[in-house]
Amino acid sequence: MTLDIDTLLDDPATRILVCCGSGGVGKTTTAAALGVRAAERGRHVVVLTIDPARRLAQSLGLAELDNTPRPVAGVDTSAGGALHAMMLDMKRTFDEVIEGHATAEKAAQILENPFYQALSSSFAGTQEYMAMEKLGQLRAQADAGEHDWDLIVVDTPPSRSALDFLDAPQRLGSFLDGRFIRVLSAPAKAGGRAYFKVMSAAIGTATGLMTKLLGAQVLKDVQTFVAALDTMFGGFRERADATYRLLQAPGTAFLVVAAPERDALREASYFVERLEDEGMPLAGLVLNRVHTGPAEGLSAERALTAAEDLDDAGEHALTAGLLRIHADRMRLSERERAVASRFVQAHPAVEVAQVPARPQDVHDLDGLRGVGADLARSGQPAFSL
Repeated sequence: MTLDIDTLLDDPATRILVCCGSGGVGKTTTAAALGVRAAERGRHVVVLTIDPARRLAQSLGLAELDNTPRPVAGVDTSAGGALHAMMLDMKRTFDEVIEGHATAEKAAQILENPFYQALSSSFAGTQEYMAMEKLGQLRAQADAGEHDWDLIVVDTPPSRSALDFLDAPQRLGSFLDGRFIRVLSAPAKAGGRAYFKVMSAAIGTATGLMTKLLGAQVLKDVQTFVAALDTMFGGFRERADATYRLLQAPGTAFLVVAAPERDALREASYFVERLEDEGMPLAGLVLNRVHTGPAEGLSAERALTAAEDLDDAGEHALTAGLLRIHADRMRLSERERAVASRFVQAHPAVEVAQVPARPQDVHDLDGLRGVGADLARSGQPAFSL
């Protein structure tokens, strides 16, 4: 089944497009290309990237991206569309959450706390949680009429597992209002003499152990942080749940991006199954960097035979070399076709768009337009699956 990218982009009901997949398969380029194509077809688009390599900024001709959406110059706006782009600043987004849901006094206490500073910068899952937090903010701003974005394209974080960004909001939410944090918060909440009673009677042993493991100052920082953050515990869980519902809602579409390689498609298959289990709307698979030949009708075997005949005749060495290059490319294409076919057989209902491999990296708007055009032409696949 072939994925019709333009129909997906043109549909005003499509409000969020999430590009996901394993690392190194071209998620960032795909997200940027989709954003450019949608904008030039009349949509008001904001692209959110979490890619630390900053390739998106370079491709869009921007000196840099930050936590604020920036307009992208050079996009054809004749159809009435526009394109903005931004790169997630994990700590700044966390700070905005604190500032938006606490009094000025409590926010200052939290932001200055050493444990918070470490948590907001390096806690496992924080980047993925804040990516979803920022997505929620962008959608809320659009719904409130603060911005005219009608399509948000999300380039998901580069993770060791393509599933991390789905799990992270709930994982961080569970951590922040979980039992471990509640134990840490009990002494700080009690205060005065009750503090020492709780320390000695209720959790004295546990706190003593944590003091040995974490150090007295670290434990004090954690307890101070928890006490200041206590009124926000429920908010983290509520926002995690709200973001999860947003990902499941009509108007959200997931595109799994993969390369025609065994490991990438194995992870893509796992991701497709996970999305189905979670009831999240899968639009299809983008199969990136597909290798094809200019003469598909000439098999690798025939090309090698012809090259050997030329060698035996002692003539046309250049042509013989080109035939061997063609044979290598056709063999690569055959391997890719076999791997992709196994994915299609396992997931026959998943629609697929294919993007041919390009001779050089995409580094400007014209390159992104080319990728977008290739996606749109996927109604005539580069090879049959």
